[in-house]
Amino acid sequence: MDNVPSGFPATLEIDYPDRDLNRLTTFFRLFTVIPIAIILALVTSAIVRAGSAHHVFGSGGIVFLATVLMLLFRQKYPRWWFDWNLALTRFGTRVVIYLALLRDEYPSTDEEQAVHIQIVYPDAKRELNRWLPLVKWLLAIPHYVILWFLGIAALFCVIIAWFAILFTGRYPRSLFDFIVGVFRWWLRVAAYAFLLTTDRYPPFGTGT
Repeated sequence: MDNVPSGFPATLEIDYPDRDLNRLTTFFRLFTVIPIAIILALVTSAIVRAGSAHHVFGSGGIVFLATVLMLLFRQKYPRWWFDWNLALTRFGTRVVIYLALLRDEYPSTDEEQAVHIQIVYPDAKRELNRWLPLVKWLLAIPHYVILWFLGIAALFCVIIAWFAILFTGRYPRSLFDFIVGVFRWWLRVAAYAFLLTTDRYPPFGTGT
């Protein structure tokens, strides 16, 4: 789907688990996430050094530098590059959401599950400035600073939620909404500065 509700052209919604979560997998989450985290690492890491040799095991992660050059010289965003970046963003988000205890379904490599990310495919010639990709990462620095502090706060919220789930089986809704908001903010910044799908500067805030 390319159609995204009105607002910023990158959205994230996560279904709140209005039920008892699995206490056992919650307790051992740092261990249960390892297999899928290894798969994600292999997908996002292209080169492993072994002595003086370089061995390619993965696919290299987000297509960023090539997209910068393509937009700069051709004003074109190849559709299959966009599809790859979107699919990898969705997969990575599912893994992080699982690690943050927001859901207890094991992350799928391809199914949407309860994590809904939509990003609009841009018309590069009409909607994207060919020069902005050179500086977007720099223009987003204020967001990095704020999100660094919000990330620390979110980590503490996850720790509190871990205890809450073990004792009550439920993820406190206020903590859930805050952490989802932080992830939503990160997605908007990523869409602007790294996925390069929009020239609209991301808003400061965690709301929809």
